Amino acid sequence: MAGKRTFTMIKPDAVEAGNSGAIIKMIEEAGFKIVAMKKTKMTPGVAGKFYAVHSERPFYDDLKNYMSSGPIIPMILEKSNAVEDFRKLIGATNPKEAAEGTIRRLFAASIEANAIHGSDSDENAEIESSFFFSELERF
Repeated sequence: MAGKRTFTMIKPDAVEAGNSGAIIKMIEEAGFKIVAMKKTKMTPGVAGKFYAVHSERPFYDDLKNYMSSGPIIPMILEKSNAVEDFRKLIGATNPKEAAEGTIRRLFAASIEANAIHGSDSDENAEIESSFFFSELERF
């Protein structure tokens, strides 16, 4: 059975562009409840730990630098079938391939600067949520 929670973060490009409010509104209008949310900034070292799964990939250093280039807004979201429904809401990684009306189609600048992250599994949603939020910060 699919889980009720997922993790997301609005990425530096979307925060810098002033799109956070519109993105959060879309998330809530799609029926997601925000369980935890904060605005923070990762250092390259913290970004490296979060994206350690990609450490052998050629884009790893660029990813660390990009994700530490400005503020982010991590969130834990709740809804039935949360991971799958959220992945549909955000759209394909490449905004040119994302469906009309998805967050990435509306707000992403490129494959790299694609506005928002969404967990790809229930297991990763828990791991990623725990990375940014303590038990005291979760409701």
